[in-house]
Order: sequence, then C-alpha cells, then structure tokens
Amino acid sequence: MSSPHDRSRSEDEDDPVDKMISKTGCAELHYAVQECMAEQQDWRKCQPEVQNFKGCMMAFQKARIEQLRNSQNPSAATT
Repeated sequence: MSSPHDRSRSEDEDDPVDKMISKTGCAELHYAVQECMAEQQDWRKCQPEVQNFKGCMMAFQKARIEQLRNSQNPSAATT
C-alpha cells in the first residue's frame, strides 16, 4: 500500500501545471523559458523568454477576467 503522502506520478500521467499552461495558449513560450533555463542555468539570461511568457499569460488572464465578467453580467457585454 502506498503512502497517502506519496505525490509521485507515473510517466504517462500529465503534469497538472503543463495541463493548466496548455489551456492558456502559452505553452510554447513556457517551454522556451524552460529550455533557456536548462541551457543557461541563469534566469537573468532568459529575460526575453520570461517577458514573452509573462505577456502571454497576462493577456490570457485579462481575456479570462473579461469573459467571467461578461458571463456574470450578460447585459454589460452588449454595451
């Protein structure tokens, strides 16, 4: 019996962070940050990649907030 504190996953199980990021449309930019970090070993050298990913995520969040606002107040979407 495995421990309830064992958080390991099988190889074929999706990473929840990867799943979440893939829903944003920013996955390729996220992977670019990861690749840069693996190559450079210094986040400061990866600022262009970080800023691109940040911009994508901010745009996604803004669109998501607007979508939620419109779904809570449908009359506001038409004005």
